[in-house]
Amino acid sequence: MRIVPMRDEHAAGVLTVYQSGLDTGDASFQRSAPDWPEFSAGKLAEHRFVALDEAGRVLGWAAVSAVSARPVYAGVVELSVYVASEARGSGVGKALLDQLIASTEQAGVWTLRAGIFPENTASLALHMRAGFRQVGVHEKLGKHGDRGWRDVVLLERRSEYID
Repeated sequence: MRIVPMRDEHAAGVLTVYQSGLDTGDASFQRSAPDWPEFSAGKLAEHRFVALDEAGRVLGWAAVSAVSARPVYAGVVELSVYVASEARGSGVGKALLDQLIASTEQAGVWTLRAGIFPENTASLALHMRAGFRQVGVHEKLGKHGDRGWRDVVLLERRSEYID
């Protein structure tokens, strides 16, 4: 496996992995992946990565989005990490998250935020091992189809290097 910057050539693989995560029902309130232009526009270009297997297939991706256009929040981003079902549990998520943390810290980002359904225990564990802490729970944040109201666990990781 290798981690490389996400490019347009990875679009189909990224969106396939994204949709497979959405199909679990425990990754997002969103039910279907957007088209590539919409997806790409919502992610910061300098902090988007994919994990590729030896054949160049996308095993997973990680990216961040700005939380606000206000300058005071320039160092705060929200992250997403998605791993293909066949690659879960193999270290892909950790490798992507490690790369994302290094990339954002090098760029001066001081806080990474994540919102994760409490049922997504693998993602919660991955983030906690990477130094995130739980800062709260949004109770009944949104309705999720036939699953009704869903809570979202709020996590953050504050950089140890940026004062």
